[in-house]
Amino acid sequence: MSAVVVLCAVATTDEAERIAREVVQRRLAACANLVPVTSVYRWKGELERSAEVLLVIKTTRQGFEPLREAILGMHAYEVPELIALPVEVGHAPYLAWIAESVAEVKPNPGPPAGPR
Repeated sequence: MSAVVVLCAVATTDEAERIAREVVQRRLAACANLVPVTSVYRWKGELERSAEVLLVIKTTRQGFEPLREAILGMHAYEVPELIALPVEVGHAPYLAWIAESVAEVKPNPGPPAGPR
């Protein structure tokens, strides 16, 4: 299992706290850092500037999709930032902690096979 760092900007500290607690509690992420940022971006043809909170979330590559789905269900933005950056190298014990902290995602076996 390889580690990824997921970036997700939200509008408020309260929203960031709520999302961070939920994804860690549900074992979709090992941890999430909340970083206040100022974002400059183009939205619907206009140049925007906003104070936001950047969630820096550590999870596994396999855990990204369940994490993405959970965040989309909690996020206030129409098009939230949700990008995963691969961790190329890192402190082995820390990477092992990420893998141990994130619930293993089991593949969906699909419907049971019927008689042949």
